[in-house]
Amino acid sequence: MSGLPYEFALALRYLRPKRTFVSIITLICILGVTLGVAVLIIVISVMTGFGIQIRERLIGFNAHVTVESARSPELTDWRALSARIETNTWVKGVSPYVNTQVMIKTQPNDGRASSVFGTIARGIDPVLEGKVSKLTNTLTAGEFRLSPNSLLVPFVIARAHGLHVGDRVAVYSIPAIERMVEALRKGEDEARYADDYTVKGIVDLGMNDLNANLLLTSLADAQDLWGQGDREGVQGLSVMLYTFDDSATLKATRELRQQLGTNFMVGSWLTTNADFLDAITTEKRVMFYILFFIVIVAAFGIMSALITFVVQKTREIGVLKALGATPGSVALLFLGQSVVVGVLGVLSGLGTGMLALRYRNEFLGAMNRLTGYDLFPASIYQFTALPAKVVPSDVAIICVMSLIICVLAGVLPALRAAWLQPVEALRNE
Repeated sequence: MSGLPYEFALALRYLRPKRTFVSIITLICILGVTLGVAVLIIVISVMTGFGIQIRERLIGFNAHVTVESARSPELTDWRALSARIETNTWVKGVSPYVNTQVMIKTQPNDGRASSVFGTIARGIDPVLEGKVSKLTNTLTAGEFRLSPNSLLVPFVIARAHGLHVGDRVAVYSIPAIERMVEALRKGEDEARYADDYTVKGIVDLGMNDLNANLLLTSLADAQDLWGQGDREGVQGLSVMLYTFDDSATLKATRELRQQLGTNFMVGSWLTTNADFLDAITTEKRVMFYILFFIVIVAAFGIMSALITFVVQKTREIGVLKALGATPGSVALLFLGQSVVVGVLGVLSGLGTGMLALRYRNEFLGAMNRLTGYDLFPASIYQFTALPAKVVPSDVAIICVMSLIICVLAGVLPALRAAWLQPVEALRNE
């Protein structure tokens, strides 16, 4: 310590572990800072990883940009429009789609009761769709072949309704139901209200909401089920961009709107999922502010420990001032103690947080076994493992702000010691 200023040398000497009440309080203060920093790093990293995973899932199974008609429910000359969109420098690929509501009735062969449920049938062109999303890479059973009157069923729907590859289902479209209602109103009897479809494959669309509410079929079948206007019309176009970060998506969307004019509606995955993404961002910020109170509580502990230390060292403070120590030197001595406590707490918190993130899923599994509950259910959070992403800037902000708070906690006791007069200090002793 000979190379250190005497203020810091004394600060380190006073902080050496001793069997005193002050040393115990100091240790508790360090543990408090450690806990606050570690919890902040863990929670913010998990929230960041969760947000990144959600974005990747949204981008992977949804179009970066969608183009629909602003004046009618369908795009008739969609091939010419696709060629026009592909001339944009931001655009990598274009694919048509049709989304239509249908009612499905299962037709089990093993004597089980049939099941009826409503869902959305999404018609795609498998060749073009592979250029704009990951839907064509989601097969878990069967084959990704959309022949006439065929379906690809997500595993959640298949599991809920007992569907397997090769099963047949009756598909009721909105036009078919309307024809049935009209026939009943007129007293007529329609021989056929539904179309028979075959389950060609089981898919995993990556997110529970998609797996529970979406079926895939061919574009031609979806056009028949949709029953809107021209047999060749589609509902819209999915557009994939070369770069899909927030700024690039906004620029590409703006350019396409200018290029296509007011006859078309151009949306993006950012606007479609704006509420969901904003909720994740807001939750991350709120968690950051709430958990930072742990560090603030630890700072109050540092302040109380230093106040106790000032009272115990009143005689030494008086001797130092009588020997010529300036008020600034005395204040620096106690600020040095808060700096040391803060640095030790922040470093140990950083190490603890990184270690906990490394073994987060092992810890989660142990807690699931211990409590008997699934603390991170995939049906709610969409993931089978706890995601995490350590962002150096977030970690730096947490560590620096925690250290600043710890240092500020020592200002009041340091000023109290600096204002102490040597005569009064020695007289009280």
